[in-house]
Amino acid sequence: MQKSSRLAIFALIELASNPEKQVSVAEIGEKYRVSSHHLAKVMHTLGRAGLVRSIRGVGGGYSFIGNARRTTLLDIIELFEDTSSDCKLADTSKAEATEWVLFDVMCEIDDIAKATFGAITLSTMLMQIERKKRPQAKSGPSIRAL
Repeated sequence: MQKSSRLAIFALIELASNPEKQVSVAEIGEKYRVSSHHLAKVMHTLGRAGLVRSIRGVGGGYSFIGNARRTTLLDIIELFEDTSSDCKLADTSKAEATEWVLFDVMCEIDDIAKATFGAITLSTMLMQIERKKRPQAKSGPSIRAL
């Protein structure tokens, strides 16, 4: 995933968590430790896509105007990247069986990633973030700790 896609996801999650609030590029950039200049370009693209609204002037910033329950991570990523699957070997006349098998595996991984990004909405991400913020119940060591 490219940096612009990640920045867009961070910004949209920030804005969608409180759609009534206006947040500046500088505030988002500071929170996620990213360049305000790069983030401003990302926000412009999100505005053209109808996901955010820009409010100019003192107290201005951006607010979320999209639909968090319908906007998937794949929708966001596709604004910045070509996600079309180009599953073709460059020179098939000389491809070995090993190359074909590895190529098939790589194509399958791409398909799984696209399906996953297409199934996760901003709303789902916001719920996951809230779960992460809650203190864990102390019921013994987790599987990850073992």
